[in-house]
Amino acid sequence: MKQASCPVCASPAVHTFLQRKGVPVHQNLIMVDPESARQIARGDLTMAVCTDCGFIFNRTFDPSLLRYGAAYDNTQTCSPSFREYMDGLLREIVEGRGVRNCCVVEVGCGKGQFLIDLVARAGPGSMGVGFDPSYVGPDTALDGRVRFERRFYGADCADVPADAVVCRHVIEHVPEPLEMLGNVRRALRHAPDARVFFETPCVEWILRHQVWWDFFYEHCSLFTAHSLAVAFGRSGFRVERVRHVFGGQYLWLEARPDGQGGHVERDAAGDIPGLAQQFARAEEGLRDEWGRRIEALKVQGKVALWGAGAKGVTFANLVDPDRAHLDCVVDMNPNKQGNYLPGTGHPILPFWRLAERGVRTAILMNPNYRAENERLLREAGLDIALVAQGTS
Repeated sequence: MKQASCPVCASPAVHTFLQRKGVPVHQNLIMVDPESARQIARGDLTMAVCTDCGFIFNRTFDPSLLRYGAAYDNTQTCSPSFREYMDGLLREIVEGRGVRNCCVVEVGCGKGQFLIDLVARAGPGSMGVGFDPSYVGPDTALDGRVRFERRFYGADCADVPADAVVCRHVIEHVPEPLEMLGNVRRALRHAPDARVFFETPCVEWILRHQVWWDFFYEHCSLFTAHSLAVAFGRSGFRVERVRHVFGGQYLWLEARPDGQGGHVERDAAGDIPGLAQQFARAEEGLRDEWGRRIEALKVQGKVALWGAGAKGVTFANLVDPDRAHLDCVVDMNPNKQGNYLPGTGHPILPFWRLAERGVRTAILMNPNYRAENERLLREAGLDIALVAQGTS
């Protein structure tokens, strides 16, 4: 069923700008053979923009198609560059925002490592509780200072002390973000001074750079800085600041649960609707251009993708669904190596195996990792060129 109004500001002024049929619903499932990889569940993307607040969402998102569990792995910390970014984030929370010797709650804690690192850094008096129904791992960490609960964080969690709440890369997976934020607000009804930190992708960055492989099924709710602030204001939070992080690709919001219900400023979407329409007009041409580019690169030798996360899965499924042009996909995550890309079945390998396969070029899915990956190739003595959007 197609969503008729904006899930954030309730405006009926929503317009579809991107449609894709039959895309993989999961980008980060571990697929152990090419057959199961190609048979992954599929759904439709119908991305719409709200011309009042700038929120972008999948109008035909069906959460019943998704199956998160032990086989889901979106770990990014295998990259030294990303670990450095995460360390800076932890430093900002603890040293910059004074989250020390207190109780921290993480909503959607995944495998729990960020919460463990945060509590360890926040001082010996700190405790942590991670909430995630798909959490897999030990029930406690740091000698019991951190515990994990396999359930959602909501109104029934008000008895859990929370001086700070962290939620990273969860809200973009939620089709009704106000419902999620309302549940967090109700859980904090006895903690009016709690600090709230949310991180999510920035859709404005995607549109401005026309990164067409950054629209995929799992991310059904994509925010601008303005629409994220609107969502929190309408859910009873006072937004203190929203800033761009990770090279502009993410938004970092800080708030407190003492708002009185946000005022929705109409026609504040800025140039987002126009950027969405520009993206729609350019997308097919951009994809065709990459197809031609790969054909030209194949003259020099085989071509691989670098990055088996959501970006790489989306790129491969749209440019090479039949595995006719890309030899393989590189990823730093050892849990993905030796397995296969969802949707296409491309083999996923460590970078040091590229030369033995005759790969001469690797297409970089995220420019943030260029320097790191060039260093890895140089230190391994591999003559493999890295290319990315806008580069040769």
